[in-house]
Amino acid sequence: MKYLFIFMIAVLSVSCKKALDLHPLDSLTPDQAFSTEANLQLYTNSFYNSGIPGGTATFIGDATSDIQSQNLVSNYLNGVFTSQQGTGWDWGALRNINYFLENYKQAPISQDKKNHYAGIARFFRAWFYFEKVKNFNNVPWYNKTLKVDDPDIYKTQDPRTLVMDSVLADITFASTYINNTKDPTSSTVTRAVALALKSRICLYEGTYRKYHTELGLTASANAWLQNAADAASAVMTGGQYSVYSTNSPDKDYRALFISQAPIAAEVMLANTFSETLKRYHDANWTFTSATYGGNISFTKRFINTYLNIDGTRYTDNPAYNTTEFKTEVKNRDKRLYQTIRAAPYKRADGSAAPPDFGQAFTGYQELKFTTDDKSIDTKAANFNSIPIIRYAEVLLNYAEAKAELGTFTATDWTNTIALLRKRGGITNLAMPTTVDAYMSANFFADVTSPVLMEVRRERGVELCSENFRYDDLMRWKQGKLLEKEFDGIYVPAMNTVYDLNEDGTPDVSFVSAIPATKVTGVVYVVINNTTTKLSEGTSGRVIWRANLVKTFQDYKYFKPIPYNELVLNKNLVQNPIWDKP
Repeated sequence: MKYLFIFMIAVLSVSCKKALDLHPLDSLTPDQAFSTEANLQLYTNSFYNSGIPGGTATFIGDATSDIQSQNLVSNYLNGVFTSQQGTGWDWGALRNINYFLENYKQAPISQDKKNHYAGIARFFRAWFYFEKVKNFNNVPWYNKTLKVDDPDIYKTQDPRTLVMDSVLADITFASTYINNTKDPTSSTVTRAVALALKSRICLYEGTYRKYHTELGLTASANAWLQNAADAASAVMTGGQYSVYSTNSPDKDYRALFISQAPIAAEVMLANTFSETLKRYHDANWTFTSATYGGNISFTKRFINTYLNIDGTRYTDNPAYNTTEFKTEVKNRDKRLYQTIRAAPYKRADGSAAPPDFGQAFTGYQELKFTTDDKSIDTKAANFNSIPIIRYAEVLLNYAEAKAELGTFTATDWTNTIALLRKRGGITNLAMPTTVDAYMSANFFADVTSPVLMEVRRERGVELCSENFRYDDLMRWKQGKLLEKEFDGIYVPAMNTVYDLNEDGTPDVSFVSAIPATKVTGVVYVVINNTTTKLSEGTSGRVIWRANLVKTFQDYKYFKPIPYNELVLNKNLVQNPIWDKP
C-alpha cells in the first residue's frame, strides 16, 4: 500500500485541542505515518469517527424498544424483513485499525507510549467486534489487513467464543495500558473509559450466555459477569468520576444532556458538538417536530415504572392507570420531568411547553436531549454534547453483574442504585425486599430477585433514550416485549379539552371528528378506533398505532447476513431461519 490516507474529519469527533497540537496531514507514506508520536496520535484520532456512535443514533436508539413509540416502525418487527434488506456487514474501519497494529511498533518512542496507542487501537477493535457479535453472533475474526489475494477474505465465520475471547483480550489490553490520566473534555479514550466499555461488553456477554441457553454457553456466563463487576469496580475505586450532583435534583440529571461541554464529573466519553465549528445534531428537531423525527415518545407502561418521590411504587396505587397526566407526574422521581415535558417546564423565552400531541402521540414527549431554545426546533442546530459512556452506566453494570452473580450486598446498593435515586430526589433509598408485581406482570416475569428487578427498573429510568434498551432486551432474551402496544396518557372522556400543564390554557382534546369550531391552541386527536383508540372505548389510555402488528420470533435475536454478502462469499453461513440466496 503506497499511501495511507487519514481523514481529518475524525479530529472533529474528539477535542479541538488535539487538532491544534498536531500538524495537519493529508496523506502519509507508511514510514511517515509511524515515524513520530504525533503521527501515531493523529492516526489513532481517525478511529473516533467510525468508532464512536453518532449523536442522532444515540438519542433515537430506544425508538425501537418497548419503552418508546414511533410513527415508522422498523420492518424488522412487521414481518416483511429479509436478508436483502440486511446491513452492517462492513469491515473498512477494522482494516484501518489492523493496519495500525501491524505498523505502530516502528515508531521511535518508549514501550509505554507504544502500548498506549496500541491500547487505543485495540479499544476500538473490541468495540467494533462487540457490535458485530451483537448483530450477527458468529462473524469472521480478522486481526490482520487482507490483500486482494488473501484466501481469508472468503473464509466462513469464526465461533462466537473465539471472537468474544479475542474481544476480551483487546479490551483488557486497552484497560491495562492506555494512559490513566482523566480527560477533562470527555472526548478521548482513557484507561477508565476502556474499563467502562469492558464492563459493558462483559455484562452483555455474561447475561446473553446466561439467558440464551440455546447457545450452550451458560457454564461460562459467570466468568464474564465477574469480569464486568471487576472492571466496573476498578472505575468506581479509581476516584476519577462520580454521580453528578449539585444538590439540585430538579435540574442535575437533565444538565448532563443539554450542556455544550460534557460534565466531566460523570460523563466519561461524549460525542461533542460545537456552534463555533458548526458541528450540530438534530435533537430539538427530532423531538419537537410533527413531521420530522418519527414522532418518538414514551409509553405509559414505562412511565409507570418511575417511583414516587418517597420511594414507594407508583403502581401500588390502584388508580395508577386511571390518573390524569397533570396528576400522575406530581411527586415522582424528579428525573421524570427532566425526561418528559410536564409542568413546570417552560422554554427559554418563558413560554409554557405542555406535551405536544402534534409530535408525541402518547403524550409523553421527550425532553431529555432537547434544549430550551425554540429557535432550533425546525433545524439541525443543537450543539449540546451527547454522552456515550457515563459513570451512571458503570454503577448499573456493577449492580447488575453482582445481582446476577448472587453476590450483591446492602453496601453495593448504597454505592450504586441509591446514589442514582438520591440524585433524582427520592427520599427513601432502602433496598427492596419484595419483587414489584407490576414489573413482573408487565416486563420481567422470570425475575425472582427483588434486587435484580430494581436494578432493571433503574437501568430503564436512568439510561432511557441513550441507546441501551434494545440491547438490554436482546441479552435478557426479552424480545417479545417489542410486540407490546404503544400506550399513552389516560383520557377520562372524549370531547373535553385538557390542560396538561395546568397553566390555564387548554392543550388537547380527543374527538371522533375535528370540530367545526376549534379552541385556539388545542391539538385535536381523532380517535378513529383503527389507528388510534382509547383502551375503554370512549375513555382510557391512548392506544397509538393500534392496527400495527409487531412480531418478534426467536430467530430475530440475530440479524441476517446481507444477501449480497452471501452471494459474494459462498463460505458464509446464513443465520438460522433467515432467507438465503
